[in-house]
Amino acid sequence: MPVIYNKELEVPKVLISDKMSSKALEVFSRYPEIEVDIKIGMTPDELKAVVGQYDGLAIRSATKVKADIIAAATNLKVIGRAGIGVDNVDIPEASKKGIVVMNTPFGNTVTTAEHAISMMLSLAREIPEATASTKAAKWEKSRFMGVEITGKTLGVIGTGNIGSIVVDRAQGLKMDVIAYDPFISQERAEQMGITLVDLDEFYGRADFISIHTPLTDTTRNMINAEAFKKMKEGVLIINCARGGIINETDLAEAIKSKKVRGAALDVFEKEPVDADNPLLSLPQVICSPHLGASTDEAQENVAIQVAEQIAEYLTKGIVKNALNIPSVSSDELPKLQPYLTLAEKLGSTLGQLSESGMKKVIIEYSGEVSEFNLTPVTTTILKSLLEPILQESVNLVNAPLMAKERGVEVVEMKSSEAQSFNSLIKVTLVTDKRDRSVAGTLFHHKEPRIVQIDGIDVETIPTGNILFIYNEDKPGIIGNVGSLLGDANVNIASFQLGRDLDKKRAVSMVNVDEKVSDKTLAHLRDLADILEVKQVTL
Repeated sequence: MPVIYNKELEVPKVLISDKMSSKALEVFSRYPEIEVDIKIGMTPDELKAVVGQYDGLAIRSATKVKADIIAAATNLKVIGRAGIGVDNVDIPEASKKGIVVMNTPFGNTVTTAEHAISMMLSLAREIPEATASTKAAKWEKSRFMGVEITGKTLGVIGTGNIGSIVVDRAQGLKMDVIAYDPFISQERAEQMGITLVDLDEFYGRADFISIHTPLTDTTRNMINAEAFKKMKEGVLIINCARGGIINETDLAEAIKSKKVRGAALDVFEKEPVDADNPLLSLPQVICSPHLGASTDEAQENVAIQVAEQIAEYLTKGIVKNALNIPSVSSDELPKLQPYLTLAEKLGSTLGQLSESGMKKVIIEYSGEVSEFNLTPVTTTILKSLLEPILQESVNLVNAPLMAKERGVEVVEMKSSEAQSFNSLIKVTLVTDKRDRSVAGTLFHHKEPRIVQIDGIDVETIPTGNILFIYNEDKPGIIGNVGSLLGDANVNIASFQLGRDLDKKRAVSMVNVDEKVSDKTLAHLRDLADILEVKQVTL
């Protein structure tokens, strides 16, 4: 449901700077008070020279709205991206200037899922190679021996908007579907009719693997030489998600060794793809130039949606699919903003610490904060909690829906008493394996602090790179951690310790100047009496 942010806006002017369906102009024509210019193919300098004239900017992927463009956008109020990905928009800079950034996260989900299914079928029956052979007047009937998909096991990595549609279509094709997705509950998996498995079992069982997860630090090079060793002989792999999830050099070697029978790729680590990419010379690889969203229907859908969203915001103050702004009136925002900042820190911390299927999120508001309109705070917590998992598809409008679709129950609790603090927000994540919680408050009514982790009192400033280290409460551990980080040339900005005397365990939150390498994290985990090490970036 749309929300009102600010009704008092000036008569707007909108620039369409990328090629998109004419349906967008038809939508804008229903708003006679909006003036629309279409200027496609501008250079960055040309855009910079004119962008200050406009209140709204409608783009696709070609226009790069970086910091210098935003600095020149003196009147800009909203950027609308026709599509999901917003890598071409500097969202933090836009936020600093109060520019709303919107996308259209649902306009091309069916199209992308259908493309993945099409790629799978084409790969199974070697249709592109067979087509080329037949058009070359060859009749190589015995050369092309495909595989049936009926009764085969499809492994889906990521069961979000697109992945869930792929699951549905594959089940219609009589495939057995397993999934690797650490962030959905067992109940949600049962509703979808799929089996959740860990990654090793996933690799060992799947005849086909289809990837539907964003590119993050966790998923980058996720499918690599080690992963291929665990897969079934003759597995077929489809990637219509993001380039960089598959290590392309390792994939080429796996295909040459016949461990992988073939691959269908719509995305590559570098786009446009280089001519010397080792995958392009392999007949077992079929590929397309990032066509997942390239259908007439999808292009019309995203053009209509972005035009409607921009028009409604500029004329009525209605916010839909905003990526960087809370759904709160301009009068409320100054008072609520510090709590929104705290909420984002708490949710992001918990999201990065979590490691298994989410079942319930419990949000407890205590003290003064309980008197506010808390809907945007809760939404911010959910958005920042889910963002490390789903990233670009999650925003402040659709976060509650995303949680519901994944079978995550959201519970709000309020109390006028906050005990040790004037206000306290505590977020507990209930998962298939355990509960994990983080609590925070504001110092001086504006400075966010984390003051509790998993029931242990400890205080730290939630910013930058933080190591969360859980250990047995024994002597020498702090020294060992400090020495190891020093040997790795990691500078410690602050070291905060909390203790649970009953359970004889402790937690340390170590703020460091730079991100700690995977190698150093592994060494930390190998230290005596260390129970768990997590790295969070805020």
